[in-house]
Amino acid sequence: MGIVSAIGMNVAETLSALKGNKHGISRVENIDTILKDKIYVGEIKKSNQELLDILRIKDPSNNFSRTTMLGAIAIQEAVEQAEIDVKNESSIGFINSTTVGGMDIIENYYFDFHDREDLQHYITIYDAGTNTNILSEYLGINGFVTTISTACSSAANAIMLGARMIENGRLDKVIVGGMDALCKFTMNGFNTLMILSDTLNQPFDDNRKGLNLGEGAAYLVLESEKSYKERGKKPIAYLSGYANANDAFHQTASSENGEGAFLAMKNAFELAKMSPSQVDYVNVHGTATPNNDLSEGRAMIELFGEGNIPKFSSTKPFTGHTLAAAASVEAVFSVLSLKHGLIYPNLNFSTKMKEFDLVPQLELEYANVSTILSNSFGFGGNCSSLIFEKA
Repeated sequence: MGIVSAIGMNVAETLSALKGNKHGISRVENIDTILKDKIYVGEIKKSNQELLDILRIKDPSNNFSRTTMLGAIAIQEAVEQAEIDVKNESSIGFINSTTVGGMDIIENYYFDFHDREDLQHYITIYDAGTNTNILSEYLGINGFVTTISTACSSAANAIMLGARMIENGRLDKVIVGGMDALCKFTMNGFNTLMILSDTLNQPFDDNRKGLNLGEGAAYLVLESEKSYKERGKKPIAYLSGYANANDAFHQTASSENGEGAFLAMKNAFELAKMSPSQVDYVNVHGTATPNNDLSEGRAMIELFGEGNIPKFSSTKPFTGHTLAAAASVEAVFSVLSLKHGLIYPNLNFSTKMKEFDLVPQLELEYANVSTILSNSFGFGGNCSSLIFEKA
């Protein structure tokens, strides 16, 4: 696995921040926006040039968006940890996800494209799939390559598709995850929806105001049992269950009774042939928006039963909501939880929601964690749940 976010540029830095309760939420510094003194974000404090230097990209006319640069850094860590030479692996796949794509470049040059031919080569990188292709060419991936963009559940669906490809014998190894960078387009868009907070985000708190946008990328290498045994490797965790459901309720809001969230969780447990009572920890979607936390809370009560909900927390107060990358960022957090016996705190919580009797995990806890449910729910009602087990 590999990861970059506001709390670290690799897995080791990320684990240290999580153990130390060190969040990465701050004011906007890298983007000149009218919102920079009004909102908080989970921003990676490295310029685009610094990211290019990390990747050793020297060509000034390169087509790398900030999103793609973050993705490349995280993928390189993942494949190095897996000890896979992707250039010589014709059977390895790459299932990527992004919602921002190349928006950060397009928004800077939009009014210049008509008159400046020297900038027109950037136009194609607005597209999500083009960013995936740039990454696959940079990394030398020659196998199956595709892109998923289902808003905030994108990376969960990439992980899901990768697992299904392995299960059906189409691939034996696949890089899965997501990437997104901050840009004016998304900040202004979420501000228009009136779901950005002017304070640190407070998931499942009665006084929650909304989310803090974040940026980052995270990837896992999924591998079949036959393949990793042939290579003499040991898995760091198992993906045991997964499901996607859609409540078809509203373009940007979840149904108040959490129907889509409930179905995603329920179906994931059915696929895993597990009971919800076996879960030690739930990494909730927990965006700190009024609608999402209410919907997810009600779905958990329906699934687990009142008074039987396992320990849960949202980790978005650490990184902000990284959009398409959120599910893979939290998949990495889940694997770290399993490896190191960690249950993360729900930072910034103070007041229980009046609609139900749910209080998230408030302190970092060391515990025997064997099974984790990780939720990611996106716009358009696209709800996805993943179940990870200790290897």
